[in-house]
Amino acid sequence: MAKKSIPKGVIKDIIIVGVGVLVIWIGLQVAFGTQNPFYVVASGSMIPVLQVYDVLIVQGHEPFEDIEIGDIIVFNRPSDHNRVIVHRVASILDDDPKTIRTKGDANPASIPGTDFPITEEEYIGKVAYVLPQVGYVTQLLKPPINYVIIVIVIGIMVVKQMAKKKNEKELSFSDPMNSENPNTIEELSDINKIEKDSEYSQHVEKSEQVEKSQDIEKSLEDIEKSIEESKTDDKDKK
Repeated sequence: MAKKSIPKGVIKDIIIVGVGVLVIWIGLQVAFGTQNPFYVVASGSMIPVLQVYDVLIVQGHEPFEDIEIGDIIVFNRPSDHNRVIVHRVASILDDDPKTIRTKGDANPASIPGTDFPITEEEYIGKVAYVLPQVGYVTQLLKPPINYVIIVIVIGIMVVKQMAKKKNEKELSFSDPMNSENPNTIEELSDINKIEKDSEYSQHVEKSEQVEKSQDIEKSLEDIEKSIEESKTDDKDKK
């Protein structure tokens, strides 16, 4: 049983989409000055300002030295750096080096090891924009739904390429006399016209040759007649 390979057109489409996504992602990283400009709120510690599944756009170009009390920032948890936290700056603990303390708006107090001490090493960026509830989309991208979406997209690409090849084959084997091919009919009409013109030219040439031969025959007859008349005149004179 022959193995079916993925059409080259599908591979080309996948590469184009992949390169496009990569270029856009790199552009966003450069524009916002952080490796990941987007974060999804996963807890209710900042309710009511931030809701679960809100998407945060983080500005990493905002210098840590310019952060003030009241700003909402994104940072790595200082105790182990294994979680990303989004809280509001509650106070400045030290200026040299700058060290701050944060607190969740919904929390009764700051949590040691989570809200402080935060230095420039933990700082990721300042929250610039909030996209309410857009984070629900991320739930659709979790396994196994994300794999299903990928399979559907690739399937659509394959069907698209197969339909394109089928249409090309049908066009190449289509009847040239079909009314859907007016250009072919026009070309055939031109050929017929050329053939008719050729027949007319041949007919004219034959007619001219016949006329010439008839003229020659008439001239010969006139000469013979003249000779006979001259002979008759000579006889009469004698």
